[in-house]
Amino acid sequence: MSTQSLILVGLFWPLFPLSLVFNRVHALLGHAVPRAVLIVIWPQLGLLAISRADGPPPDWLVWWAVLSAVLYSFRILTVRDVYTWVGFLATAQWSLLWLLPDAAWSEPYGDPSTWGSVLAVAAPLALLVLLAGALDRRFGAAYTHVYGGLGVVMPRLSVLLTLGVLAAVATPVFPTFFVLLRELLSAPSVAVVAAVLTAALVWSWAGFRLLQGLVVGSPDPDAAVTDVPRVVAGAALVALVGLLVAGIYLSGEIA
Repeated sequence: MSTQSLILVGLFWPLFPLSLVFNRVHALLGHAVPRAVLIVIWPQLGLLAISRADGPPPDWLVWWAVLSAVLYSFRILTVRDVYTWVGFLATAQWSLLWLLPDAAWSEPYGDPSTWGSVLAVAAPLALLVLLAGALDRRFGAAYTHVYGGLGVVMPRLSVLLTLGVLAAVATPVFPTFFVLLRELLSAPSVAVVAAVLTAALVWSWAGFRLLQGLVVGSPDPDAAVTDVPRVVAGAALVALVGLLVAGIYLSGEIA
């Protein structure tokens, strides 16, 4: 793989320190909607970049990608801003796209299943950013451990946040789980598998901590907030059902 190809793919399927570019752009956008659009588009640009690659990456590049994922998985544990949390999780999960099968690198712009895998990873993250925007609009910021007990005062948003986090951290039967399984099946060694599973375990733990800091606890009695409208909640639930259907479809492809 040439240096130019490495930089291009490493930018959009982030390798540390090239990953700093995405996280900086993500932070500068500010509003939830452009952040969500960025999350959908960014890894797709990586598929365009692999058209310049000369075949699958060597093992040392795979290790670089996996270690980048492990690094950002641990960084998530210290983050309280939900936007930043999603950005770091996206960085960790996109780094693992380097483990996709050789077919992803042999086709000019990736095979159709690769396009689907990349979109399947991005979609739950984009939805979670939009849900963070609902927190931002109601509280002025989207931070954990600042306003607890949302499960009591905002049950609809709490259910959506819980399902959104479960989808984002690759819980079965959501599509990211099957993409992760596909990556594990393509891993070049047992050591790589162990490192990927470590990253997945840590970001799942971080997801539990995120929900603990938002949904669980006693609400502020002086907080005057309204739950998300039923129409919005219904649309988000439809999106989550769509993710479940996509997960079932991806499971059939792996089988």
